[in-house]
Amino acid sequence: MINAVDNRKDKFRRYKKLRKDPTPYLEALEKDDKPYTAFDRIADTADGGSFESFDLSCPELDPLNFTGYLDKKKTLEEETGIEDAIVAGTCTIGGYKTVLCVMDKRFMMASMGIYVGEAVAKAAEYAHENKLPLIIFTASGGARMQEGIVALMQMAKTSAVIEKFKEEGGLYISVLTDPTTGGVSASFAMLGDITLAEEDALIGFAGPRVIEQTIGEKLPKGFQRADFLKEHGHVDEVVKRSVIRSKLILLLKLHERKQ
Repeated sequence: MINAVDNRKDKFRRYKKLRKDPTPYLEALEKDDKPYTAFDRIADTADGGSFESFDLSCPELDPLNFTGYLDKKKTLEEETGIEDAIVAGTCTIGGYKTVLCVMDKRFMMASMGIYVGEAVAKAAEYAHENKLPLIIFTASGGARMQEGIVALMQMAKTSAVIEKFKEEGGLYISVLTDPTTGGVSASFAMLGDITLAEEDALIGFAGPRVIEQTIGEKLPKGFQRADFLKEHGHVDEVVKRSVIRSKLILLLKLHERKQ
């Protein structure tokens, strides 16, 4: 059992160690200096030049009149080149036409608000209407707090539209990447007919530190990592980034709809 005093002592020891030698922490930041973007993911997954993004035409909404929210979004749009935390459209993968969505954690940690909910809904509806498979690469810190209850409502909305798509015979492949947490993991991310997880991805609802503090116990090694979830039946396969495209091509071939 972990008590509050021991927990504070442990935090203080880690803080002193970091103050004495921050090199390991700084080196880790340097490794993440060039993030793997939604555009990188699309380039590595889709056939060259085949991706065409949807025109979502989603108006700027600030349901809570959250101070600085719209300005923050505008700045991130300029920095990232994307409108919000997800890019959605159609492409071919190994020659198979597909609806593809990719979340990008550079945009407010890919938190889910109205725009993300609309993108997922439109992608699923388009896939249904055109009898195409749907692939979503998830990466998110959860629901977007700046949009309050409206952001949480996207969990129900995306889950409903995905389930309708699947009930009508649509193929939905979910690819969980690091991290997939919060409201996204509690909704469309975990509803795939086939669920893949990128190697060493953090996947869960609350973070491991929060869980430890809540239950007062140490968690098992590797808890909430991709391999741990596979061992416990939550994902079908753990894959390296370098082979995701070939894995998707195989799955699309196996589940190809016969005309």
